[in-house]
Amino acid sequence: MNVVARKREPAEEGGAVFDRELDDLPQELRWREWMGRIEAVLFASGSPVRREDLARVVGQGASVEMLIEDIQAELTGRPFELAQVSGGWMFRTKTQFADAIKAAADLGEQSLAFTEMEMGVLCAIAYHQPIDRAGLADIFGKEVSRDLLTRLRYKDLIASGPRSPRPGAPHTFVTTETFLLTFDLQSLRDLPELEFGDAEDPITY
Repeated sequence: MNVVARKREPAEEGGAVFDRELDDLPQELRWREWMGRIEAVLFASGSPVRREDLARVVGQGASVEMLIEDIQAELTGRPFELAQVSGGWMFRTKTQFADAIKAAADLGEQSLAFTEMEMGVLCAIAYHQPIDRAGLADIFGKEVSRDLLTRLRYKDLIASGPRSPRPGAPHTFVTTETFLLTFDLQSLRDLPELEFGDAEDPITY
């Protein structure tokens, strides 16, 4: 009798074989193991994990979406949840427990505190990206300082976008995946609808 072995994918280090398929387990136990693997990956990650990365730890015929649905069902009533954020999945504490966490835990100094002007500039970039400094000046009625933009870059909330068609082809600014994660957005389509004043009626701070 000829037996065709299923091709295994070697691990990146050490030449070991990582068994994705778990053919030796009964179907129910195999599913539970896949759920556990996804949970372990998400708990170990400090940022959202994309579907294609989660698919690397389960069988080729397994539905990552269905596994995640089963994990979410088991988290009902728990103080944390599995959420889709910034193109991936991650565990996060439910907002209703924020005060309890602050009361009991020393979370350290929060690095993402914004001045009113920083938040205004970040908002303008989010809604008008890609936008250059001249475009920001049109919105605010004054130059936006390079230091402010550098601070937003340092927090990984904005990055360089394509060159502007303006003379000199200045750099533009766009938001990042960290921006989406920070403000709990799956994509820029989730930004709330806002009305900005015309350039003739600039924002002032």
